[in-house]
Amino acid sequence: MNSPSAMPSDQRRSQLMTAVKDNLVLLLGAVAIAWGLEVLDFIFRGYFDRFGIQPRRVSGLPGVLTSPFLHLGFGHLISNTVPFLILGGMVLMGGRRVFVAATVFIMIVGGLALWTLGPSATNHVGASGLIFGYLGFLLVRGIFQKSVIWIIVSIGILLLYGGMLNGLFPGQPGISWQGHLFGFIAGILAAWAMFTRRENRPKLH
Repeated sequence: MNSPSAMPSDQRRSQLMTAVKDNLVLLLGAVAIAWGLEVLDFIFRGYFDRFGIQPRRVSGLPGVLTSPFLHLGFGHLISNTVPFLILGGMVLMGGRRVFVAATVFIMIVGGLALWTLGPSATNHVGASGLIFGYLGFLLVRGIFQKSVIWIIVSIGILLLYGGMLNGLFPGQPGISWQGHLFGFIAGILAAWAMFTRRENRPKLH
């Protein structure tokens, strides 16, 4: 028979393992969808690539939601999978609700900005906009939340992934730096909206 003092510890350990498992399912599930679609896209010879974000075309508007899961080949997908797992996983460390809210916000706000302001006659696919959104979110979360722990995380992220910031500017042809930029800005806005709105909300008497 377990002692009373052992039961809470076991329960906490069980809850922690359940939370980790649920988080892994959420994160790896998103990756699995992207890989599954890329396999289908390979079989159907690029058929799904047409569902990316096509600026100012009504037919390209659904790409706001679909483009992060579509890639131009397995090389493109592999290059996005690792940073998605790392940066997305760090966002997820802050809680599932935070992760889901930040992800949806970045996809919609960043995607709509790209659809509205992106160069015409282009098609944007890939998770890089979302990844840059996570980067922006993590870099400023600690500041908006006034959390020492998350500020330390931000510094660590800057040291490890600061080189990614070069992707916010025009560079290599065929790379959607606009998608990177709008995703990054959307990530900053997501952190601002999630961690400062309540403090700035007027008090009613």
